Amino acid sequence: MKTDTERPVAEARPAPEPSDDGPSLARRVLRGIGELPGLVLLALLLALLIKTFLVQAFYIPSESMEPTLTMGDRVLVTKIPYWFGDVGRGDVIVFEDPTPDPAEDRGLVSDVFHWLIQGVGIEPPDIEDFIKRVIGKPGDIVMARQGSVYVNGEKISEPYLEQKTRDFPRTKVPEGKLFVLGDNRSNSLDSRFSLGFVPIDGVIGEAFMIAWPPTRLNTL
Repeated sequence: MKTDTERPVAEARPAPEPSDDGPSLARRVLRGIGELPGLVLLALLLALLIKTFLVQAFYIPSESMEPTLTMGDRVLVTKIPYWFGDVGRGDVIVFEDPTPDPAEDRGLVSDVFHWLIQGVGIEPPDIEDFIKRVIGKPGDIVMARQGSVYVNGEKISEPYLEQKTRDFPRTKVPEGKLFVLGDNRSNSLDSRFSLGFVPIDGVIGEAFMIAWPPTRLNTL
């Protein structure tokens, strides 16, 4: 009979070697969460840079540019062409309201915050934007007679129209300004009426494509 002193002694097991798999899953998740605010800020800044210098999307809220643009269209607008040249006659442009209401005084910090969130499209801008077609440039004399538009005495071709233009008198475009019209000449508030001349420095960019809806996808 074996006694307790004769029981076999368990062999010592080697200590586990350290894992080379890197940080644990929990640690990686926590690290990712810690980096999230920086990634969000980077994404916002990137979106702001793209919107400011490259391409911006705009919603068409009215019928003033029919048939070229219909209410509900989304157009892409860029300012790149105007880095290398002037605004051209016939361009479809987006511009700020030439006669905006006085801006609200929020303070420096609040102004910067609103500029950021408006820049990335989270909040609509304080100043309303318009979209029209450039007809007259600085120094041009614009008029409409017998349903057609004349610039500097010459009748211009407007194949995008489905209706004639109501006559309006000779108008000289001041320096630094543009004379704009909507393509829907019977239903557009433009330079003939309360909108007046558009300052060139208020031009946001040129509309170059209808991006939405898919059935309307087209260049301008």
